[in-house]
This record gives sequence, structure tokens and C-alpha cells, in this order.
Amino acid sequence: MIHVHQLTKDYAGFRAISEIELVIEEGQVFGFIGPNGAGKTTTMRIMATLLEPSEGDVYLWEHSVVDEPEMARRLIGYMPDYYGVYDDVTVREYLEFFAGAYGLPRRERKRVLDDVMDLTDLVKLDGKVVNGLSKGMKQRLALGKTLLHDPKFLILDEPAAGLDPQARIELRALLRELSHMGKTICISSHILTELSDICDAVGIIEKGQILAQGSVASLYKKMRGTRIVTLQMLGRTDEAVAALAGLETVSDLELSEENTLQFSYTGAEDKLYTVLKPLVDRELPLIGFSEAKKDLESLYMSITQGDVQ
Repeated sequence: MIHVHQLTKDYAGFRAISEIELVIEEGQVFGFIGPNGAGKTTTMRIMATLLEPSEGDVYLWEHSVVDEPEMARRLIGYMPDYYGVYDDVTVREYLEFFAGAYGLPRRERKRVLDDVMDLTDLVKLDGKVVNGLSKGMKQRLALGKTLLHDPKFLILDEPAAGLDPQARIELRALLRELSHMGKTICISSHILTELSDICDAVGIIEKGQILAQGSVASLYKKMRGTRIVTLQMLGRTDEAVAALAGLETVSDLELSEENTLQFSYTGAEDKLYTVLKPLVDRELPLIGFSEAKKDLESLYMSITQGDVQ
């Protein structure tokens, strides 16, 4: 488990982050979101032992990044939002260089490089010069470099920035695979639809402070206090409205579009099915019953104010 505890960072009188408190469970994909200048990168760099906090600490499975940075670095794979590549170096040579930097024994390097290149789909680019790669392939190469020492915790700062739609889809699939392998992942991104598809939990930061954290479903419910339910009918919507209007657990009932009803449900989660009974009793033509999608973008907009420091 990763515990970010009361993390604060000051720069010459300017407070970039203030008393950040986050918990990332082992095996989670955690989305760290907020506007530019909110403090995401500062927080992630401290987590990666690249910056020292003014106050507070980060604990990686009980290891302090402040007191035990060398031990913490063995657990961390950090991919920054911007990274350089070397001219006239092939993909394999690039990875071999970093394998040596990570201290991988020579007898193990070929196996490790082959495994990482296979995982990140770089095998076909083995002999390609890295500065000639596309943006998407460079992102894969940077992620491959990050995985060489088999870190438990991946810190990925805006890994989808600048990627085309196909590259984003491929990156998302790769992150899912890494999650299934048991990696704990903290990822920041401005592309909220990407995060909503892969994240188990999110933390929302603005002006250096955490505004909310938890699963998208739990935050959505906390903000609204209700579940939004949609019903699709084949006509007779007036009768459906009359049938549902008498239920104590139903409110804000409206016809959102032709033959589609939407309402707020305030009852117990395991009793949601009870709203169907009056419709079934009247043999009304119900063809669809679903909870409205919990949208990360609308959740983000409802929590943040759009302020920057």
C-alpha cells in the first residue's frame, strides 16, 4: 500500500502542495487528476524520490521515501511527462543502457530485455533508431525502460499526452495488462475519459490540495447522494410516470427524451429492483432499465472550481 501523508512542498514562499493525504491500495490503478498547476507533478516527483518534501512523507509498503530513498527506488518505476532519447541509439541499445544503470546482472539482461520488449510490443522495432520513432512508440519505449527492474509501483505522469487515438487505445490496453500482473499504478492525465475506463480510484487535486478521493462510483454517489436510473419504454410513458410517482424512493422523475424516463433513486442498493414492480404489475412495455453512467468528467467539473495557483 502507498500512503502519502501530510505532504507539503514550498518554493521560496510559494506553497505548491499543502498537506496532501492519499492512500493507494496495492494492485490499484489510481488516477491523479487536476488542472495544470494543481500540484500533480510536484506530488508525483516527491513520490518518485526526485524532490524532497518540505513536510510530510510517502510510505511505499512501510518504506519512507524521505528516510529510505534507495529502498524506495527499488520499488518505483517513474515515467515523467517529458523524457529525452539519445541520437543514433537503437531500441535495444537504449534499453540495454538503462538495464545497466539499474544494475541488472549481465547474465539476466537479455532475458529481461526480451520480456519487456515483448510486453510493450517493441520486438519488431529492435534495431530501429529511437529518435526516429513515432510519439506512441517512444511512449512504449519509455514505459519499457521503466519496467526493466520489475517495479511494484508505477508512477506515470501524463503518459497519454500527445498520442493519437490508436496509440491511446494501445496504451490503455497495456496499462490494463500491467494491472492484471499485479502492478500498483498511479497515473495522471488530462484525458479523463481514458482514466475512467481503467482506474479503480481517483484523487482530485486543485490549488495544491486534495478535494476528493475514492472510486468514481463512490464519489459520484457522495456528490449526488442518489443513484440516477434510466428506463426505456415502448410507449405508455404517462402510465409509467403515474406508477412510479407514488414510490417514496423515487424523486425528480422526468421524461428525458421520447419514451425514456429518468429519476433519482434514494433507496437501498439491493432494493433497486423494487421500482420495477409497479411497471410489471401494469404490464407496461419496459425494454430498458439501467443506472446512468458515472461520468468522470461531470464528477470532476462538479468538484473543482477551475482555479490554478
